[in-house]
Formats: sequence, structure tokens, C-alpha cells
Amino acid sequence: MISYLYWFLLAALVFAVLLGFGARLGHWKIAGAVAALLLLIGTSSYYFYFEQLFVKRWGGTMSITIPDGQMHLGATWKGDHLWIENYDPATNRCIFSEYSRGNLLEGRVVLKDCNPLLPSAPNRPQSPRPLTPDAGDNL
Repeated sequence: MISYLYWFLLAALVFAVLLGFGARLGHWKIAGAVAALLLLIGTSSYYFYFEQLFVKRWGGTMSITIPDGQMHLGATWKGDHLWIENYDPATNRCIFSEYSRGNLLEGRVVLKDCNPLLPSAPNRPQSPRPLTPDAGDNL
């Protein structure tokens, strides 16, 4: 919700500049330049600073796509950075990926031979016999 409020206020500010400098004063070149500069600064500020801050602290909106062929295991916040854990069954590795503010300094940790206990994991050992009681077993 806070993300939508941010974009609404940015759009209102851009329209106010266009109406104030452009329509009222007749300085359309200045109005266009200032509006473009505000859009650039506002968009950059959102993606490089505010996006994760809004999501973590005030319930904003953020979308992350899990790469094809991987299964999502978990997510956690460390400071203002989001860490996502995925499992790649093709290579049997767990991959921790960091999503930092602005995606500038992102970390990545790969665990080899991870093999988490998932029902669809390909290397999961099977039980040698069914777990049914025998006639001579005391239950």
C-alpha cells in the first residue's frame, strides 16, 4: 500500500510542476525538464533505496521470480537485505541469493550436495520395505 502512495505522490508532484511552470507561467521547456528530472530522481530513489525499506517496514509490494528449474525453500531478512533460498535439483545445490537495495551489492552462497528433505527431491532414499506391522509384532 505504501508503494502505491509513493507513486501517487510522485505523479502528483510531476503534474503540479507541469501545471505550475507549464500551464500557468508558460515555461514548458523548464516544466518538462523539471518533471523529467523529478521522475528520474523519484524512480531511482524507489528502486535503489525505498523498495525494500517499504516492503520490510511498512508492507509494500515487491516481486521476485524464482529461476526456472529451481524450487523455493525460504526467505529471510538480514538488516534491510532480503535473502532467498532456492534448491536446484539438477545440480543438487542450495542457492542463497541476496537482494540488496538497488541490486548493487548482491551476495550469493552455493551449498554443494545440499539435498534438502523435500518430497520431490530426486536423490531421496526410499524405504526398503513398507511400514506395515507383521503378524508376530506386538503393537
